[in-house]
Amino acid sequence: MKNTNPMFQIEPNKINTKDLHQYLLSIVGPRPIALASTIDIHNNNNLSPFSFFNIFSANPPIAIFSPARRVRNNTEKDTLKNIKQIKEVVINIVNYQLVEKASISSGEYEPEIDEFIKAGLTPIASEKIKPFRVKESPVQMECKVNQILELGKNGGAGNLIICEIVLIHINKNILNKENGIDQNKIKLVGRMGGSWYSKGFEEALFKIQKPDKNCGIGLDKIPNKIKNNPIFNESEICKLATINKLPGKHEIQLFKKSTETIEIDKIKNEHKREKKIQLKVKECLEKGNIEEAWKYLLY
Repeated sequence: MKNTNPMFQIEPNKINTKDLHQYLLSIVGPRPIALASTIDIHNNNNLSPFSFFNIFSANPPIAIFSPARRVRNNTEKDTLKNIKQIKEVVINIVNYQLVEKASISSGEYEPEIDEFIKAGLTPIASEKIKPFRVKESPVQMECKVNQILELGKNGGAGNLIICEIVLIHINKNILNKENGIDQNKIKLVGRMGGSWYSKGFEEALFKIQKPDKNCGIGLDKIPNKIKNNPIFNESEICKLATINKLPGKHEIQLFKKSTETIEIDKIKNEHKREKKIQLKVKECLEKGNIEEAWKYLLY
């Protein structure tokens, strides 16, 4: 019998680590990049990027990154060796302007070689810890290392560096008027498989409105005539499902008397009228006006 299973399957214990590693890197992404700055007991600087990285807690503020043991010869990276000696690290955030120099710092230089110099980056003193910050990074987080969790002893095994953030430096040029971080100013990038990266700004950005704490109505509560209408794509249907309560009869009656519906009321042809309503719904959804979109649907 012909195998109709469309899925390619991998059992991790039946594939070599190098190939499994590449599959995992291509599957899980884009991944944020931590440019980790450490120092050894002889005051040698080390700088290296890690994309096994994320933020895991706000209270206490905890970031974790993982320098894996080298697959080819099962050796430890200098970053891990340094942190075992001096349990401090600066996590410098990598953006579009910094990514190529960060990549240069990933070279396997000898411990006494300063990657700041090799990558053409500027070390600046931290305030609470010994390792230097990267001046060119838009955000620098001074961290104390709380724990090192070894995930294995073989090549490719990760070592979770659990860091408590003690001071954050943010370049004012990436802030908006409310002192929040503007995603189009910080210009974050993400690591993907092979030599690929992704942009996290401009045309690469899109928004998904979160259901509020009262929960959205869900896809199951949307009438089939709306869900199955080919004019609405899956993303638009999902947006409609985020509303926690449909507009009531009184709200719809008020909406029918509003200026928004004047154009619709002038259309006598039922098909054209329905088409106009659908276009209005799509326009509202694009702008994030979910409640108004429903008012048009229930008009």
